[in-house]
Amino acid sequence: MAVCDKCGLPEDLCVCEEIVKESMRVKITLDKRRFGKVATVIEGLDERDINLKELSSLLKAKCACGGTIKENVIELQGDHKEKVKDILQAIGYSSELIDVK
Repeated sequence: MAVCDKCGLPEDLCVCEEIVKESMRVKITLDKRRFGKVATVIEGLDERDINLKELSSLLKAKCACGGTIKENVIELQGDHKEKVKDILQAIGYSSELIDVK
């Protein structure tokens, strides 16, 4: 049976990712791009603690848009600030630590 290096619990009972989600400060902003296009930018996520590719895929599917990951920042095409905030809260991020600007 594999044991988590961080918390010492068995891998199937590991709570490290949930603890990180509750304490991570996330910043959601809009960025204006070429030709008047808008992108939603999600910053403050640490690649070492959570799987950015998995989170990005979930956000793109729920928002029905395209996007990418660049330097620990998730960028989504279009204005999805409130929807992203709701999705992050639903999967365990603390609402007090999510800044929407």
